[in-house]
Amino acid sequence: MQIRSKFVDTMKIIRHINIPQTSFFLFGPRGTGKSTFVKSLIKKDTLYIDFLEPDTFRTFSAFPETLIKTVNATDPVQVIIDEVQKIPQILDVVHKIMEEKKIRFILTGSSARKLKKSGADLLGGRALNFRMHPFTAAELGNSFSLDKALQTGLIPVVERSADPAKSLSAYVDIYLREEIQAEGMVRNLGTFARFLEIISFSHGTVLNISNLARECQINRGIVSGYMDILEDLLLAYRLPVFAKRAKRKTASHPKFYFFDNGLYRRLRQRGPLDIESEISGPAVEGLVGQHLRAYIDFAIPDTQLYYWRTLAGNEVDFILYGIKTFTAIEVKNSGILKPVDYNGLISFGDDYPEASLILIYRGTLMMKHKNILIVPLEIFLKDPGEYFGLKDKK
Repeated sequence: MQIRSKFVDTMKIIRHINIPQTSFFLFGPRGTGKSTFVKSLIKKDTLYIDFLEPDTFRTFSAFPETLIKTVNATDPVQVIIDEVQKIPQILDVVHKIMEEKKIRFILTGSSARKLKKSGADLLGGRALNFRMHPFTAAELGNSFSLDKALQTGLIPVVERSADPAKSLSAYVDIYLREEIQAEGMVRNLGTFARFLEIISFSHGTVLNISNLARECQINRGIVSGYMDILEDLLLAYRLPVFAKRAKRKTASHPKFYFFDNGLYRRLRQRGPLDIESEISGPAVEGLVGQHLRAYIDFAIPDTQLYYWRTLAGNEVDFILYGIKTFTAIEVKNSGILKPVDYNGLISFGDDYPEASLILIYRGTLMMKHKNILIVPLEIFLKDPGEYFGLKDKK
């Protein structure tokens, strides 16, 4: 059984996240508010352990069995371990305790894959996995600024700072220094930094590893490894092609997105030859994508997110496919729509008449073109579920 939690942080921002009454993992990149959230769950008889504290890290990394001794001494009802991926072997101890005692464990981390790659047992399915996302427009309410979100993103530690642009730069530097370099994830930090700049041009586009390797002037295998690092740290994701019951030949490569629009804007270098629409277009699309991922996890976790592209060039940015919804969403960075803007959705609707069709644009009026619902960007972001047909299926 799950309960819906609305958590208010120190800045009175409501976070929407579903949590179970049993043990669970909460994964998410740094700065997304995991620690603040789990601290709000501290109650009487809670043992809280933070592996970012140097003394705590040294003790438990040297002697993981210290957890058993601490639990036996304090007899907690609930144990919270922050940044559990820092000491993967602690999960073996947690598993042993869970088999012997009725204790709820809440474990946060910035990488599920890092735990798996270390050989750690993710508690044999005894704890569910959940994700913490950047802020959404619905969570920020009246304080949401579309212009700000498109420029510096919605990572909580950045969005709530007095100087978001400066905080965003520091955020990238911290990851490079404390996560990538300190843990020896790459041999050449300069090469990886160059890779980050080049791959920022792929945000919101179909990803081709071979082409990316040529641009970076490094081996294809190294680029694949760098991609794995970004996904390991939950800083980026790849969107697969929707090909169920495909009536036409579809693309084979996934699309690439950074987890937050601000990260893309920070890494995407600008020059005198750049056109603003070339930068803002992917930014708008990425902002919609991160909202969709957050909403899916919060409200319709049985749903998968895809994109659709045929070899003939017809494309739809996002496809939501699940038990409760089948929706195709196209995003346009324009306040004025042209007939060609509907082509992707029309083609998808021809192949999949069961799907709801939505076009999001930068205008201000709700409209309808044939069977395509046209929704202003800001209105959609504040309540995505309004347009997925969920209310009729409850």
